[in-house]
Parts: sequence; C-alpha cells; structure tokens
Amino acid sequence: MKVAIRYQALYTYDEPASFSPHLVRLFPKNDRHVRVERVLFATDKSADIQYRHDLFDNEVASCFYPEKRDKLDFRLELDLELSEKNPFHFLLDAHALRLPFEYQPHEAAVLAPFLDDGLDISLPAALERPKTARPTIEALINLNQWIFENLGYERREEGAAWEPAETLAHGRGACRDFSVLLVAVLRKHGLAARLASGFLWEPPDTPKEDLRAESALHAWVETYLPGAGWMGLDPTNGVLCDEHRIAAAVGLTPADINPIQGVYYGQKKIDCAMTATLEIKPR
Repeated sequence: MKVAIRYQALYTYDEPASFSPHLVRLFPKNDRHVRVERVLFATDKSADIQYRHDLFDNEVASCFYPEKRDKLDFRLELDLELSEKNPFHFLLDAHALRLPFEYQPHEAAVLAPFLDDGLDISLPAALERPKTARPTIEALINLNQWIFENLGYERREEGAAWEPAETLAHGRGACRDFSVLLVAVLRKHGLAARLASGFLWEPPDTPKEDLRAESALHAWVETYLPGAGWMGLDPTNGVLCDEHRIAAAVGLTPADINPIQGVYYGQKKIDCAMTATLEIKPR
C-alpha cells in the first residue's frame, strides 16, 4: 500500500520573539514494513536546518532561527510504501515464555535504562505484577486491553503527558497519557519498555466505531521481548502494532519523542497559538 502524508503546524505569536533551536522528530524509520520514497521538509526560509541522529537513532531536524519571528511554520510531505506486518509473527526465547521472567545478563546490561522508571504508584489489581507466572503474550494483551477498556479517550492537542497516577485518577487520557501509563506498568512487571511516536493511519474502509486517534500524530509503546525484539503495543486502541503505526521516534521519556520541541525567548509572556493539519491517504 502506498500512502501520502501531508502535515503542517503553524505557531503564531502576538509579537516577534526569539527562538531556541526547534527539534523536529517526524521522519519515519525505514524498515522491512515501511519504505520512505520521498521526504520534503520545510520551515522558515531564514532557518538553518541540520539533520542528525539522536541517542535513540531517531532522525531529528534541528532548526535554528537567527531572526525574531511572530510565527513558525513547519511543513512535511511524505510518500511511503507500507507492507503488511503480522504483529504475532515471532517465537519467544525459552526464558521469556512466561511473565514475569528475568532478562539474561547481556540483555539486562543493554536494557537497563528502559527497566526502571523510579515511580512508586498504586496500580489497579488488573495491572499489578502477577503473583504466579502467566504466558507472556497473554499477559501483555490483557494489560494493553485493560487500559483501552477502562479509561476514556480524549484528544488533547497540547500540553505535557500526564503522570500515570493522574491518568488513573482522571479515568481518561490522550494517547500520550495511556502510553506513559503502560510504560510504567510494563517496567513494574520487569519488562524493558520505551515510548514511541509517529503517525497512525487506518484504511478508509475501517469501521468508525473501531477507531481512536485515526489519521493522526500518535503515541504508543514498545517492549523488548527476547526472540521478538521490540514489540509495539497501542493502549489507545488495545492492539498490537502493525504497519498502520508508522514510527518516527522512540525514547525513554515523553520529551524524547515530541514531534516538535522548542521554546521562545522574551522579556515577558507572549500569547501564542498553534494550529495543525494532517492528511494521510492512499496514493
């Protein structure tokens, strides 16, 4: 399936301001199921754009603005070819068949930053670490599904992700809130977990009642399973990730995966607004 992605974000300010470098993480990762055929990225014509790969091997556009501006505009055109991905097409290593399990020493050494978030939170019984071992995939599906079924979804365009305790207390959240919660839950189960962000695209014939956050910038979770590698879980939709989740960034914290990140400088607070449009369609 060939798809076209067209994204634009416009930030407007009541008066000209100076800007920090803005980091843009919107560039899909090429892999066996996602092939990037064309990329066109643009921002203010005065900007110096430097492309690099960060600690997590995400491609990042660092945009430097030498002049004061009263608006920042980001435009992205992507042409992709997606191939079908069966999220269950793997065999776990023997030591990872039942949860909880212990990573082997060489795995744990590499995964250490993704294992402990330092959070001390009270979880619902269904999300607690089990007292007896259970089949790993069954347990993960149940955790993912519990968040989907028991927390209400809301689309919140701006603002930081809530802490896990906030999401549970509110009983609702946006995709980034659900993802931060699931990462914390997985780490409490002894699993390495990281956040992922990118694009969610669903075919036009997908029933509307089955959709949450369709054709949108989206956040989800990846957990490392020996034998399967980094496996995607989407708690917003209660599913394992297939080719319709197009990853652009992974990281330890929400700041590591922000699609656009930066600040303005001024002698006082300057009122600002953001508008964004995203279109994902077959081509």
